[in-house]
Amino acid sequence: MDKSILAEAIQEFIRNNIEADVNQLALQKNKFTNIDYSAILNQIAAKQKAKTKLPTWFNTENIIYPSKISVEQTSSERTAEYKSQLVSDKGLIDLSGGFGVDDFYFAKSVSQVIHCEINDELSAIVQHNFEQLKVANIQCFSGDSYDILNTQKPQLDWIYIDPSRRNEAKGKVFMLKDCLPNVPENLDFYFGFASNIMIKTAPLLDITAGLSELKNVKAIHIVALENEVKELLWILEKGYTGSTKIVTANLLKTQTEEFSFELNAEHHASFGLPQKYLYEPNAAIMKSGGFDVVSSRFGLNKLHQHSHLYTSDTLIDFPGRRFEIQYHIGYNKNEMKPLLENQKANLTTRNFPDSVESIRKKWKIKDGGNLYCFFTTDANNNKIVLLCSKLP
Repeated sequence: MDKSILAEAIQEFIRNNIEADVNQLALQKNKFTNIDYSAILNQIAAKQKAKTKLPTWFNTENIIYPSKISVEQTSSERTAEYKSQLVSDKGLIDLSGGFGVDDFYFAKSVSQVIHCEINDELSAIVQHNFEQLKVANIQCFSGDSYDILNTQKPQLDWIYIDPSRRNEAKGKVFMLKDCLPNVPENLDFYFGFASNIMIKTAPLLDITAGLSELKNVKAIHIVALENEVKELLWILEKGYTGSTKIVTANLLKTQTEEFSFELNAEHHASFGLPQKYLYEPNAAIMKSGGFDVVSSRFGLNKLHQHSHLYTSDTLIDFPGRRFEIQYHIGYNKNEMKPLLENQKANLTTRNFPDSVESIRKKWKIKDGGNLYCFFTTDANNNKIVLLCSKLP
């Protein structure tokens, strides 16, 4: 870690160029002879990424940033704050600490946090930043987390792990055994230090596949930020053998949409043709696969077993988007041409053979406007189009 980056003249240069195009800045001559210009440009690029994602870091003086990609890959403050609400008690160790955003928030809920990071430089940067952020209850250790556990032998309440995929793991198949650390292989070892384990994985991991590799899974939290699924949180409890709870959370600007259910509990959906209102679940619910639960819990009819759109005659509160159906037409030339050809509309396909791109091209539909069109299949297996206005 090169602290010369903290020189006031360099920090002023960074502040003055925080809105600048880094590629254009790179064409300028470096006026700071004692430091590599690329290091300064990296600080600007990384801090630009932090502006909305990590406002606490952005607004704190003398923060040092690692590579821009490290900032891109770290948790946002919103998702880190959500995770912090799931832990409590006296001690937590983060086995893959990274930039330390999660640990900053864990430290608000847990008395003592241990940050492990195998990269020596990143560990030093994080320790420096915690000092700037005035956090006193986080210890930073550099090295392999397995060795740190064996050496320190801490007695903890929680272990937190954000495993990374090995470089040699090919293709789109995402298995925990292909990550570092290998959590399934080390579970018994980890449970020797704490009774509770939280594992963060990317949304790419299939829930069924994850459950096949893990044991003692008490809950799975599917966390979306502004309707984009960011992470899955697997909560494991030593000796737990009960059912797994699925919790979906869509973090919005002013509220959090939450929906939960017991995995494998029996739920029965009802089906029907389009009524007055249409409902589209948020991304976290879509990832959960709890489609029949949505129908039974809210008293809504599904349009089709595989469409994952819902309808009712009475408007209800719903964790997702709501629409009023203006027209319900068949997907054919006679009905499509007068209503949609050469028009402007927002298109969505659900359980439909054609893509949005091919539909736009075929019917010359421009993107945008206030009209929302859902191309889907109804309960009678007919291809239909729902022309809707969006509701708050």
